[in-house]
Amino acid sequence: MGETSLPRPWLSADDPTRLRSTIVRRFQDHGWSEAADEVAVEEPLQIQVSGRDVAVIMRTPGQDRELAAGFLFSEGIIDGGSDIAKFAQGVDREGFPDTNVIDVRLSAAVLGARSIRPREFPVSTSCGLCGATSVESVMRRVQPLPVRTAIAPALLLTLEAKLRAAQGAFQRSGGTHGAGLFDRCGDLVLVHEDVGRHNAVDKLIGEMLLSGQLPLNNYGLLVSGRASFELLQKAALASIPLFVAVGAPSSLAIELAAAVQVTLVGLLRPHRFVVYSWPERLAP
Repeated sequence: MGETSLPRPWLSADDPTRLRSTIVRRFQDHGWSEAADEVAVEEPLQIQVSGRDVAVIMRTPGQDRELAAGFLFSEGIIDGGSDIAKFAQGVDREGFPDTNVIDVRLSAAVLGARSIRPREFPVSTSCGLCGATSVESVMRRVQPLPVRTAIAPALLLTLEAKLRAAQGAFQRSGGTHGAGLFDRCGDLVLVHEDVGRHNAVDKLIGEMLLSGQLPLNNYGLLVSGRASFELLQKAALASIPLFVAVGAPSSLAIELAAAVQVTLVGLLRPHRFVVYSWPERLAP
């Protein structure tokens, strides 16, 4: 696990595109009150590849380039940031610029070599890579990751509090998931938030891809929710050897982690956690 730090660890929750004010009625101590509250914004993002519709993702606005790049990488449409010639703002049906449409323009060589087919359904905030249904499909794209001792177990116990402190939008709205990249010293070097768990991970991987820092074999991934098959797949494709979840993993997530030699940790709490696969990466 490397010790490289990134210059921008996380974004401020003050970004007006991420939170929206609303009036709510609260019931407490047998009485009602009215107050202003903040909620996480959820809007659709239409992803196009060189002018062709590919997918609609329900996401929290912001870091749309990173989200699109991470999503296309996970889909196997691009292999790296160099495959992207530029990003362009898309247009609506009347031809006017639309902030909820992003067109990822691929280089001519990559575009000619890729089979790009549009999805026939939107990707929800909890869907992830809905078409990937088996461990075998991932193993065709991923080689098992080398296993070596990487991090002291005690450092994992500090991660949940660090992620929570970095989730500004969650603290104010309670409506976003978080994904954090950490080094072997237990320091978070990058955090992204979104209403969708998969989107937060795509934004994180996408930013590292666009900055030329893939593969991520010197880092671990921390997520605020459970460990699903789709999230393990994204981590494996980015060569992340250590996956830590605050929630529990699914059976298929454990199976995939074992197959690709990813150390899977779940049920992370301040004083304990559970290791489901490849504990060899954790120092005695």
